[in-house]
Amino acid sequence: MGTSTDGDGTGTGAAGEKPPQEQGGLPVVSVVGPTAAGKSDLAVELALRLRASGRHSEIINADSMQLYRGMDIGTAKMPADERRGVEHHLLDIWEVTEPADVARFQRLARGIVDRLRAQDAVPVLVGGSGLYVRAVLDKLEFPGTDPQVRARLEAELAESGPEPLHARLAEHDPAAAEAILASNGRRIVRALEVIELTGRPFTATLPDHVSSYPSVQVALQVPRPELDERIELRVDRMWRAGLVEEVRALEEHGLSDGRTAPRALGYAQVLRFLRGECTEEEAREETVRATRRFARRQESWFRRDPRVHWLPYDAPDLVERALGLVEEGIAESAGNGSTQSRAQRATK
Repeated sequence: MGTSTDGDGTGTGAAGEKPPQEQGGLPVVSVVGPTAAGKSDLAVELALRLRASGRHSEIINADSMQLYRGMDIGTAKMPADERRGVEHHLLDIWEVTEPADVARFQRLARGIVDRLRAQDAVPVLVGGSGLYVRAVLDKLEFPGTDPQVRARLEAELAESGPEPLHARLAEHDPAAAEAILASNGRRIVRALEVIELTGRPFTATLPDHVSSYPSVQVALQVPRPELDERIELRVDRMWRAGLVEEVRALEEHGLSDGRTAPRALGYAQVLRFLRGECTEEEAREETVRATRRFARRQESWFRRDPRVHWLPYDAPDLVERALGLVEEGIAESAGNGSTQSRAQRATK
């Protein structure tokens, strides 16, 4: 079938449960980069090439909005018939009324990673949600939540809007305020909640890049003018494919009642149109502008990670170059495993 939805009961390997396999074994491959760069297609091609070489491989979604059931057109979710028989995990697992939960995603994704690696298969993580990618690959723990603190901050957000809260965040954690848009009330509230609960800056909860697994990270590089054009073309395709109708249908399932899904790119703008707050063309144009801004933030996020290998998205030998990096990572992991085995034998 090439599809796997993976509910909450998937495996172990989560923070607070069984720790991920930290040494040896096959690497976790991740295909990352800005939206509209072609990540999904490359991930499928890599998985197929690995299978053709005798190494089983499956794909794990790391796009936070593709986790939502029914959000297909606006998230550019790859249709089942285009997955070419490759199993895709962690798609369509949450209702649109559920809040995003990166810690929950971490538990699910690491369980799948550990199972695949134990079966001598290569997990291929694909998506542009940087925090979700790091949640799988790195030693990252997420502070809990306090319902009372969260409720108080959300009440302030509803009463005064995001700007005063963003100003407060800038006082306590300038780096976080610089990274979070002043209009993103949900992320501002979360950052202030973490600061209040931990007594530390929100950015302090995102440590340096320390891996939990051996990994090979491949990012697709698209020149800015070309990326801007690709984003506009993608938004136009989404509109022609029925994004407005998709949002209207999701409204019947409580989309506006959710805390995360209704803020997704495209969905937020269409909801404004459906409420009569703007014209349809204004919603489309704002989706293009917002997506371009988001793509720049994605690129900045992944550029900060020194482990990422950047490849031109339109290179004629893109798949071969990416596969070469993966094969190097497999060989290196095998060498490390042999070294560790020899060391263990020597101590017996």
